[in-house]
Amino acid sequence: MLAVEEVYSGYGNAEILSGVSLEVGAGEVVALLGRNGMGKTTLVRTIAGMTPPTIRGGRVLLDGKQVSGLESHEIARRGVGLVPQGRHIFGSLTVAENLTVTARARSGDGRTGWDLARVFDFFPHLADRVGQRGSTLSGGEQQMLAIGRALMTNPDLLLMDEPSEGLAPIVVAQIRERVQALALERLSILLVEQNLGFALSAADRIHILGANGRIAWSGRPEELQSDNEAKRTHLGV
Repeated sequence: MLAVEEVYSGYGNAEILSGVSLEVGAGEVVALLGRNGMGKTTLVRTIAGMTPPTIRGGRVLLDGKQVSGLESHEIARRGVGLVPQGRHIFGSLTVAENLTVTARARSGDGRTGWDLARVFDFFPHLADRVGQRGSTLSGGEQQMLAIGRALMTNPDLLLMDEPSEGLAPIVVAQIRERVQALALERLSILLVEQNLGFALSAADRIHILGANGRIAWSGRPEELQSDNEAKRTHLGV
């Protein structure tokens, strides 16, 4: 599904990613962990074709086809949905308008598509607030809306950048449960997180981005859970 091969990317003269490589297979949830400032969001933006940053080397492939160098809207049309850090919902639009403004029909591949009815079934809180403006929603509701908006593009790959950020523990648990539900539907997900418990419970595989702009650790959740040295060195846990 997604292959990031020896990617170098940064801002101006600052190199943030220095040869990052990772893969997300079809129907797989891969979590990317790391301390603040390691370049996790830079990698998400690079994959999505957003500028800045500027990709300086390596390549990004979707289903074996190179997409690095394409505009972000072209990459989105190829099946990449984005839940950005900070949510960035449209505060002046209603819940329904936020969802429909990005809607794209599912291609004829036999999978069940996402529409308003399905998003409201997936997030009942949003159905109760269908006519409210985005700016009036709670943080958790805005995060649900950001995820629903990305699902309305009917993606094959979902990029989720810090979906638990700034949320109360009870809301984090609700979001985690929804991510696990998406995983059961075999949607490919790259999950960028700082919440270790969230990542351990939701991911099939985990990578940790280190201070040198490269992947410092890779393995399965149960391996990281038992690797106290890796958690202490790379995550400060």
